[in-house]
Amino acid sequence: MRVTNAAASRKRRKRMVTAAKGYRARRSNLYRYASDAVDHGRQYAYRDRRVKKRTFRYLWQVRINAAARAAGLTYSRFIEGLKAAKCALDRKVLADIAATDAAAFGELVTIARNALKNKPAATLAKA
Repeated sequence: MRVTNAAASRKRRKRMVTAAKGYRARRSNLYRYASDAVDHGRQYAYRDRRVKKRTFRYLWQVRINAAARAAGLTYSRFIEGLKAAKCALDRKVLADIAATDAAAFGELVTIARNALKNKPAATLAKA
C-alpha cells in the first residue's frame, strides 16, 4: 500500500495558500495558482531587494547634483573635490544634508572647491 504522508502534503499546500493571502481570484484560494503566484512574487522580491539599492543611489545623486548646481558646481566636480579633500561622507548622507541643511552643504561645497584648487593638475601620458 502506497503511503501519501497526507498531513505533510496538506501542511505544505496550506502554507503556500496562506502565503498568497491578499492575491485576487483563484490565486488566493487554489493551490496550483497560488503556488505559481507566490513563486513569481518571491522572484520579484529577491530581484527588487537589489534594485532598491540602485534606485536609492540614483535618487541621492539627483539630490546632490541639484544642490551642487545651485551652488555653482556640477555633481562630478563636487564629488571629485570631496575625494580630493578626503571627505568620508557617502552619497546617502550628502543627499540628506543637501535636502535638509543648506548651510552645511554650502560648507561642503567650499571644501570641495578648495580641494579642487589645490589639487595638482593631472599629468599627461608619460613618454
